Amino acid sequence: MNLKVDEYINKHVLFSKKLSELRKIILSTKLEETIKWNFPVYTLNNKNILSIGAFKNHIGIWFFQGALLKDEHHVLQNAQEKTKAMRQWRFDNDSKIENELLLSYIEEAIINEKKGLKIKPTKKPLVIPQELKQVFRENSNLSNIFDALTLSKKREFADYISEAKREATKVKRIEKIVPMIINNIGLHDKYKNC
Repeated sequence: MNLKVDEYINKHVLFSKKLSELRKIILSTKLEETIKWNFPVYTLNNKNILSIGAFKNHIGIWFFQGALLKDEHHVLQNAQEKTKAMRQWRFDNDSKIENELLLSYIEEAIINEKKGLKIKPTKKPLVIPQELKQVFRENSNLSNIFDALTLSKKREFADYISEAKREATKVKRIEKIVPMIINNIGLHDKYKNC
């Protein structure tokens, strides 16, 4: 058992009993417990299988490759609209956790991992918004620094600008990311090493 997971559970007083119950069921399997992205994550051979987490009104268990689970009981839902593989099962304090049913989902996820079954994300092409291209035309040094970044960082910055609807918001966002690009700091770096 991981002490950081103990801390996580104790920090979420409203759901600590339910989180402990989920944890006990998960630890009865072959999965290893760790913390990633500030959440308890359970792995098999260093591959993410599932995670648990507490939120304002519920707790959940996320299956990283949940779309591959049969889900005959229709308990899983898409984690986010754009998520292809991840599925979640939500509980509130009134929900009863059915140990055997939950274990069957966990075991299926483990079997799928052992078989190497995966939904691979489709990579969309990197599209640099015109506003950012204009900044690069005006500052070739910044353009060179940007070109040296990893594809994921480039995509974070490009999407950040593209997702803004108002021109004023795009300008503010560009002002924010220019120093980040220069210092090779991604928009989401502070969350990646937790």
